Amino acid sequence: MTVEKNMFTSKERSNLRSMAQNVKPITQVGKGGISDALVDSLSKALEARELIKISVLNNADDDAREIAEELATQLSAEVVSVIGKKIILYRRSSKKDFDHIVF
Repeated sequence: MTVEKNMFTSKERSNLRSMAQNVKPITQVGKGGISDALVDSLSKALEARELIKISVLNNADDDAREIAEELATQLSAEVVSVIGKKIILYRRSSKKDFDHIVF
């Protein structure tokens, strides 16, 4: 499955950003960068929650925007936003009986 760039309208993106305000970051990306284990755990988190927040540490090799784009590609997710060192990603869950995010 490929994700189209800008698959959200600005209103949908704004609603997702608003929902993510109270979400705590589930992990951090640091000097080690993006590992297979990190991608696997984030994929499981997206499947369970659809909307996740990630912190990028100061010692990370790449900036937050580059890390966000790479993670989105590897996870078939959409970058909702990158603000400072925080990344918000969205991917619709494939679970059937799931309370999907409605925007």
